[in-house]
Amino acid sequence: MLILASASPRRAELLRHLGLRFRIVPSHADETADAHLSPRELCRLNAYRKARVVAERHPDALVLGADTLVFLGRRIFGKPSSLREAEQMLLALEGRTHHVVTGVALLEWRARRERVFAVTTAVRFRRLTRAQVRRYLGAVNPLDKAGAYAIQEHGEWLVEEVVGSFTNVVGLPLERVEAELRGWFAPGRAARPTRAG
Repeated sequence: MLILASASPRRAELLRHLGLRFRIVPSHADETADAHLSPRELCRLNAYRKARVVAERHPDALVLGADTLVFLGRRIFGKPSSLREAEQMLLALEGRTHHVVTGVALLEWRARRERVFAVTTAVRFRRLTRAQVRRYLGAVNPLDKAGAYAIQEHGEWLVEEVVGSFTNVVGLPLERVEAELRGWFAPGRAARPTRAG
């Protein structure tokens, strides 16, 4: 059994693209925000913490946890607390290349198997005016999105170029996840998760 330890509808939709059956069991693990860790280290740590909370309750399942951060240099852009903060974030990113990193943890608790990795994608924003930023914020709710934007929701208004995994920017690097699952369920290992449909 495969469990997605996330309440994110975006991650669930992405995982469905792989054609796998899975359950959703949201993790309520506290996220770490340690200034001494790099964004990649933070994402890997938080993905592991999310997966572990669920894996301990479902020890025979394969649990997938994930955590995504947007960062520019050493500045991390989390979820904005207000539209004003969202506007400030997007204006700080405009015309520049930032990075999106997603940490992913795969855990099978009883089998004592785990795999934790991170994927980084570079995203270059267009030159934007304040009016263009406000137009975007009027069309998309930014308050539940790291960096105050969702590339799959009018992302073309903001984004000039993506270098790397597009789905990673949405919240789950599907190419890497699919490869890791193939390795996890290689011949002679545990049974593969059931294909949907």
